[in-house]
Amino acid sequence: MSLVSLSGGVIMLLKKQTQTKLFLPLVAFSAGSLIGGAFFLMIPEGLHHLENVEEFFLILLAGFSLFFILEQFLHYHHCKKAESDCRKPMSYLILIGDGLHNLIGGLSIAGLFLIDFRLGFLAWLGAVFHEIPQELGDFAALVHSGWEKKKALLFNLLSSLTFLIGGLITYFISSKVDISFLIPFAAGNFIYIGATDLIPEVNKNTTLKNNIIHFLFFAIGIFLMFTLSYAHNHAID
Repeated sequence: MSLVSLSGGVIMLLKKQTQTKLFLPLVAFSAGSLIGGAFFLMIPEGLHHLENVEEFFLILLAGFSLFFILEQFLHYHHCKKAESDCRKPMSYLILIGDGLHNLIGGLSIAGLFLIDFRLGFLAWLGAVFHEIPQELGDFAALVHSGWEKKKALLFNLLSSLTFLIGGLITYFISSKVDISFLIPFAAGNFIYIGATDLIPEVNKNTTLKNNIIHFLFFAIGIFLMFTLSYAHNHAID
């Protein structure tokens, strides 16, 4: 997962027109895979492990809310310090936010691997689909802020290593703590990222043709996770 951060370097090999054509369909696809993974994989599996339904959805809401708080905090500090456009976070906030995001992702997905390897792999796959367009966007934002391309790649990689740290933390506490709560927690993370970060980005486009293309990619992402979920459940049976 940490090495996915280097995918930002691919942007150097593509023409700007090609980047524009590929970026939003990839975002739509990743939104579908994250939301599909949450609803078809994590929520059913989490309800199986946590019999208390109220507790399950409270943890899911906590996972959702944590990312909301994180983004509000980063946005607030940017808008307090930046003199102009608050829509684009400053370069160091991009790295901080990405590092925290990856740390939480490492905690959650490592927990899923420890509970059920196949569930963890499928969740990891959904996260990869999200990371590729995100890392492309982060890399472009750092370069746009004045960073050299090699430096931007290096610091993107360093901020993504927190995913490994999160995974190791979960591994070492798993023998002492019941980590089943990480399933609904991860589902809340996935739903938040897909519904509030990615879909609004895709919805900014006003061309009917592009809207149809983006929805198709979104639907493909959902269908892929539904298919993987069906295969996962069938293998268990």
